[in-house]
Amino acid sequence: MGLTIGIDVGGTKIAAGVVDENGMIGARTHRDTPADSVDGTATAICDAAAELIAGHEVEAVGIGAAGFVSSDRSTVLFAPNLAWRNEPLGARVSETLKIPVVVENDANAAAWGEFAFGAAKHVEHMLCITVGTGIGGAVVSDGEMLRGAHGVAAELGHMRVVPGGHRCGCGSRGCLEQYASGRALVREGRAQAESGSIAAAQMLSVCGITDPAELTGPMITEAAMAGDPCAVELLEDLGRWLGEGLASLATMFDPTLIVIGGGVSAAKDLLMKSAEVAFEKVLPAKSNRPHPTFTLAELGNDAGLIGAADLARRPAPVQVPAR
Repeated sequence: MGLTIGIDVGGTKIAAGVVDENGMIGARTHRDTPADSVDGTATAICDAAAELIAGHEVEAVGIGAAGFVSSDRSTVLFAPNLAWRNEPLGARVSETLKIPVVVENDANAAAWGEFAFGAAKHVEHMLCITVGTGIGGAVVSDGEMLRGAHGVAAELGHMRVVPGGHRCGCGSRGCLEQYASGRALVREGRAQAESGSIAAAQMLSVCGITDPAELTGPMITEAAMAGDPCAVELLEDLGRWLGEGLASLATMFDPTLIVIGGGVSAAKDLLMKSAEVAFEKVLPAKSNRPHPTFTLAELGNDAGLIGAADLARRPAPVQVPAR
């Protein structure tokens, strides 16, 4: 298959691009996301794709959506930040555009982009975790995306690491996302500042603010990269949680490579080193098993778009009848 379109549907923006077989993006376009409107979001997706189709011979469209996607890659079962509930998005967009459309979880799409064309293109077994506002993740095993029986496998950020811990947006408590994400970084940074800590006050000064409520994840990351001790400690704590969570995940999936992406990964070694140290410390039977390599993602914000476009080239998984 030649050119396909990849569409990355975010909470505020829909990014679309024409992608060739080598993962290279040609033309691009975008639309705002009318997040509270099912019809409006579908229309915006179709408009963006139609604009690109008008100038290119496109054979299929892949859509990356944040939420649970059915195993046949057609229906968004649930989207936490959009109005989709059992939305037959694939059929709806395909009917409008008159070409094949597949829908994929956005973390799966981003991971596939890294697997096919980015940091993991040389391996067959990969675990990818994106550390942004929340935590997304995906697993590729023996060259195939792990989707599970119902299409909702590998929600890595919602593995419980602290029974009875911080409440998560998923409704549970103690999820990894509540300790190793950008949201957790901001929560802890603001708590430090509100406690009257002199070190945290210095961090606020480095960030150019006085009100802890104005503190953001990127501010903490930039302060840490500038050498601020409080910000460095906050990122090291986050890395520790991440590394311990990844050690548990490695015992389940036995990857060759762990790819870390997302906005918080901009901290690079400040995050990676503490994550690797914690991983090595708590990995079960660490002296008697091969250890995966850690690396940073390579494709940045384009990973989901590129991955969705490539997945559109691949047939839907065979559905096995229920027994």
